[in-house]
Amino acid sequence: MMARALTIAGSDSGGGAGIQADLKTFMAFSVFGMSAITAITVQNTVGVERVQALDPEVVGAQIDAVTRDLGTDAIKIGMLFSKPIIEVVAERLRQWPGIPVVLDPVMRAKGGAPLLDPGAEKALRDVLLPLATVVTPNLPEASALVGFPVQTRADMQKAAHVLENLGVPFVLIKGGHLADEEAVDLLLHEGRETWLSAPRIETLHTHGTGCTLSSAIAAGLARHDNIEQAISTAKEYVTQAIRHAPGLGHGHGPLLHHWGQSPWI
Repeated sequence: MMARALTIAGSDSGGGAGIQADLKTFMAFSVFGMSAITAITVQNTVGVERVQALDPEVVGAQIDAVTRDLGTDAIKIGMLFSKPIIEVVAERLRQWPGIPVVLDPVMRAKGGAPLLDPGAEKALRDVLLPLATVVTPNLPEASALVGFPVQTRADMQKAAHVLENLGVPFVLIKGGHLADEEAVDLLLHEGRETWLSAPRIETLHTHGTGCTLSSAIAAGLARHDNIEQAISTAKEYVTQAIRHAPGLGHGHGPLLHHWGQSPWI
């Protein structure tokens, strides 16, 4: 049977992030993608102009509809926006305890627009984190989750252990905001730290990198790769998607998700 993955996330009208990025990534990995939309965003490469959250019951109904018919081998979670949506998603995840869950704790857009209600951060940490298999925060998201600034490699190590103690088996803290010459991430599992490095590509065209990385990890898990391999493959995939970015828009442009098959290359 073809591998299947479900993304639970917001819609990006610009096509660079959210469910659009997730579905493109699933396709690049030959995984059949499904979606449960949590919010509609009005955005492009310049910024987010408006956010309209969906009724939490509609979010839950989408999840129910696809899982009872098509099933899924992995779940990626992105923008959830509100505490009621987080609670509905958590309720559904408890019904599928054997399915790996990749949680990208989306809180702000690339341009800084808020994508999570301030009151929802506690629910994300206390309700959803313990249900995740992998969590993939960047430095600002990690800071919000652990309650102290995460700005250095030492901070990343400290934050990773805090998140692991909250019940997440695999913690991947993304170091893209560091001033390092390389893009360095920290993976923590069962107390063992692994640093993952890739060349830092100086470009504005990085819109949707977090969504793409987490959905690539979910695609690997849907194909039954082990988690370390799924993460390593996902990081390389994102690096190449940035390298081959098509240069669209007037702001933070999208990646090229199908770089491996593109006739432009």
